[in-house]
Amino acid sequence: MKFVEMTGRSLVCIVSDDEISAADLATAGVTDETVVRVNQHGDIEIRRSEGWDVIGGLLGNYEERIFRHTGRKWA
Repeated sequence: MKFVEMTGRSLVCIVSDDEISAADLATAGVTDETVVRVNQHGDIEIRRSEGWDVIGGLLGNYEERIFRHTGRKWA
């Protein structure tokens, strides 16, 4: 599966209010410097020391939002 990796700071800018709250991101361990990735289905994953954990998802138009903010496409 393809992903776009970014920092937690970028993720916070991309997420809309109806997807996952800033409080939920913080509870999941997302900080400005956390490595996160989003797959083509919109699943948000956080990098843990032993692998990746799904912490939520993006809804609608996320590919455009991701590209607009990060300049990255699926890899």
